[in-house]
Amino acid sequence: MENNKAFTLRNGGKASFFYCHRRFLPHNHRYRKNRKDFFVGRVEKDVAPPYLSGEELHDVVKLYGDIVFGLQSCKQKFPGSGLTHNWVKRSIFWELPYWKTNLLRHNLDVMHIEKNVFENIFNTVMDVKGKTKDNIKARLDVALFCNSQNMELVHDESWVAKPRASFVLEKNAQLLVYKWLKSLCFPDGHASNISRLVNMEECRLYGMKSHNCHVVMQTLIPLAFRDLLPNGIWDALTKISHFFRDLCSSKLNVDHIERLETNIVETLCKLEMIFPPLFFDSMEHLPIHLPFEAKVGGLVQYRWMYPFERLDITVAM
Repeated sequence: MENNKAFTLRNGGKASFFYCHRRFLPHNHRYRKNRKDFFVGRVEKDVAPPYLSGEELHDVVKLYGDIVFGLQSCKQKFPGSGLTHNWVKRSIFWELPYWKTNLLRHNLDVMHIEKNVFENIFNTVMDVKGKTKDNIKARLDVALFCNSQNMELVHDESWVAKPRASFVLEKNAQLLVYKWLKSLCFPDGHASNISRLVNMEECRLYGMKSHNCHVVMQTLIPLAFRDLLPNGIWDALTKISHFFRDLCSSKLNVDHIERLETNIVETLCKLEMIFPPLFFDSMEHLPIHLPFEAKVGGLVQYRWMYPFERLDITVAM
């Protein structure tokens, strides 16, 4: 709400969570004083926003009246909407007497978060046309918010050139990755036949389902880019891959979850040092909250959407 640091990109036109992760770091962490590799010229002194209890949220929500949905609903807004909060209605769940006592009221779906994070990483590193987060508008925002002169556009009288970023693979390296994916075979039931989803002519993947993204994100990303990307970039991508792998473990203890909470903050900060602000939509920010939900709600396997999607497929067949 009022503690949100997301901002709208001037050229990209989308909400960016580029400057939202350093405040989750310890106070003495070296990244907090870094003026060069993050939002240029800024240090981070703020602390992480506190988790609001159900009672505290209920005290906020009950102040808002009811919105009558229909033809006039789009014109009705609560005071301060878009500035101090993003409430568009009061959920009917708050009428349940026990709702404010729930520790986990709205569960984040790890399945879709993992899929979106994978697609952003893969499409950007592989420079997939129309899908990459490293486009012309992103480079214009880099010049405004970052100290990355090697990524700024090169202008001439009749053309504009976009220098290749260090996190983008060259064409030959992209072909190597796609050929490798084309040759893979998985055990029955582990994943679908990903080799059928590879289009070598257009250099892209088609028809990647959530579970395919799950397998590639957790097991193949570190292998695919091991010898093709600089060590610092490969290390950051490997850590985000291992984060989802560890989060989806069949056994979790409190110490393990606390390590995940600490490591994911530093990993997201490393990604901020690599990718442009356009890369960081809400899906790149949500992993920072997943360990807390695992601590409160239990294992991810009991809270994601795979069982329900599998049931829908079975019923359809």
